[in-house]
Amino acid sequence: MNLIITIISITLALSTILAVISFWLPLMNPDQEKLSPYECGFDPLGSARLPFSLRFFLVAILFLLFDLEIALLLPLPWGDQLPTPLLTFFWAALVLILLTLGLIYEWLQGGLEWAE
Repeated sequence: MNLIITIISITLALSTILAVISFWLPLMNPDQEKLSPYECGFDPLGSARLPFSLRFFLVAILFLLFDLEIALLLPLPWGDQLPTPLLTFFWAALVLILLTLGLIYEWLQGGLEWAE
């Protein structure tokens, strides 16, 4: 019983000390940049309809594609317990080869270059 009371009191004391330090330690010096409503780097007084580069969408789609590929291939180590493990590994290798060929094609076409 004494151990539980000791642990709870240490936890409460440490939490209180850290909460007080976190409120008093940071320096609060508001200036014009910190008080502006936007902190994304864009001019808040300019047009909201700025042209957006389609390259960002291409990178996002490629990220989603390869992220999905990894998610689909995660159970592959357990594929050797299936009735036909060679067929499972064949299809997984086919998916990897297809995605690799697609990436190479995109690279050779210059789709991954930021500046033209």
